[in-house]
Amino acid sequence: MTPVSPGRPGRLSVVAVERVSKRRGLLAVLVRQRLALTGTILIGAFVIAAIIGPFLVPHGPTEQFSGQQLTGPGRTFPLGTDEFGRDILSRLAHGARISFQVGVIAVGISAMIGIVLGMIAGYAGGWVDSVISLVMDGLFAFPAILLAIALKTALGNSLTNVMIAIGLVNAPSFMRVVRGAVLTVRRTVYVDAAVVTGASVPRIMLRHIFPNITAPLIVHASLNFAFAVLAEASLAFLGLGNKPPSPSWGSMVSASYGVLQIAPWAAIFPGLAIALTVLGFNLLGDGLRDALDPRLRNGG
Repeated sequence: MTPVSPGRPGRLSVVAVERVSKRRGLLAVLVRQRLALTGTILIGAFVIAAIIGPFLVPHGPTEQFSGQQLTGPGRTFPLGTDEFGRDILSRLAHGARISFQVGVIAVGISAMIGIVLGMIAGYAGGWVDSVISLVMDGLFAFPAILLAIALKTALGNSLTNVMIAIGLVNAPSFMRVVRGAVLTVRRTVYVDAAVVTGASVPRIMLRHIFPNITAPLIVHASLNFAFAVLAEASLAFLGLGNKPPSPSWGSMVSASYGVLQIAPWAAIFPGLAIALTVLGFNLLGDGLRDALDPRLRNGG
């Protein structure tokens, strides 16, 4: 068999093989874990509903049907109607898009802030680490929902401000995860070698540290997405979310509170959508954690 050349092409081929092997191993572990597979299916259904659901539903989310208020599930309205005669299925599909948008943007904001501050704190150490950690721990000490309500009230009533508020609330948790991972990776041999060779700090962070802390970031992002969906629903339930009549799962549950005894379906279906979506991301996060952590994977 021809030996692999020590040149660049050989090293790239070895790295490519290792990456493919890791991806296949990760997929195999996820498939074997029934709970993680269940979470993946639930998330897949949520994403499909958010992307193409609004194009498939029979009615508009704000379309009102006279004389059809609080109609039970049937052929015309598969999930029934609300107190204004609006199709619940159509509102759920459009609400899924809002929840998906909030989750993606809020997690993106949290990740950007948390990664930057966490890498600086973990790599710099000393007083820089102390100051950043003190501020983040102070924010982390507040209940997340209460802090989101305070930020949302200060920023104003719009969907954009909801995403910003949730993103800022979650940034401290991202920072803690990144800082802990950087403290571990910073002591490795390849980072010491990069320092000895005179590599700049940005190069060390981007080329040698960041690629080796992505595993906990992926897990945390999945769990964080679940919190973002739940936080948006909670804010909407309290009247601090998307402005009506735009559909939101939380506002749908809130609006159905007064008719719960005579039209339980108006609260059951949006509540079930919230619960299954949050459950799906939590199950996937746990499965990714088990798959990406060799200690948990090997039972050690």
